[in-house]
Amino acid sequence: MNLPHNMGWKRRQVYDPVVATLVAGFFNELLDDESRHYTEEIMTRAKALALVREFVKNEGLVRHMLSVEAAMRFYAEKFGEDMEKWGLVGLLHDFDWEIHPTLEQHPQDGAPILRERGVPEEIIQDILSHADHLNMPRDTVVRKAICACDEITGLITAVALVRPSRSLYDLKAPSVKKKWKDKAFAAGTSRVEMEHASQEFGIELWEHVGNVIVAMRRIAPELGLAGNVPQP
Repeated sequence: MNLPHNMGWKRRQVYDPVVATLVAGFFNELLDDESRHYTEEIMTRAKALALVREFVKNEGLVRHMLSVEAAMRFYAEKFGEDMEKWGLVGLLHDFDWEIHPTLEQHPQDGAPILRERGVPEEIIQDILSHADHLNMPRDTVVRKAICACDEITGLITAVALVRPSRSLYDLKAPSVKKKWKDKAFAAGTSRVEMEHASQEFGIELWEHVGNVIVAMRRIAPELGLAGNVPQP
């Protein structure tokens, strides 16, 4: 049956404020989800490194963060986790240390900067969890990993630098263990905290040291730790 235009349902325009509100809310929520997804997508490794370079001028501190990033990526690959996400946690974990050099500021005062730069909140929370004084739960494997990989990289670097080769390529865990027993060596590091972090992570300490050495070898030239040993 052909209906006159003024009677056809397709021609009727009825404004229902309740329906309009529901529809608007649906589309706003959809746009918010897309916006959050877009924000997360734009924080690439290159942009994270640029952020580090912006706030950190001490090359030793940059190399520390690169070391932790390498270790985090190693374990992400080992456990079948997201290597990019874990890498960002490692790379950015100390980005604010030079501008916030006290525990009253670091890393919590760096969090707003990370948010402004589009770092996903999940990564920010994982970064914050590496600070003991914030008492955040380390209830995920990535949080246990960042704690386990943080300080141990500094000890490994110190051991490599006092060897004749000044290289990671010929460094093995027993050499680190030998220096570990010398309490005067790298006295600023906490053996107790490193051992505890490894236990919480669920990996035996010297196996963990060996894994981190392997991870750091992958970027030894960037770390200034290729030394005088040919790359394998």
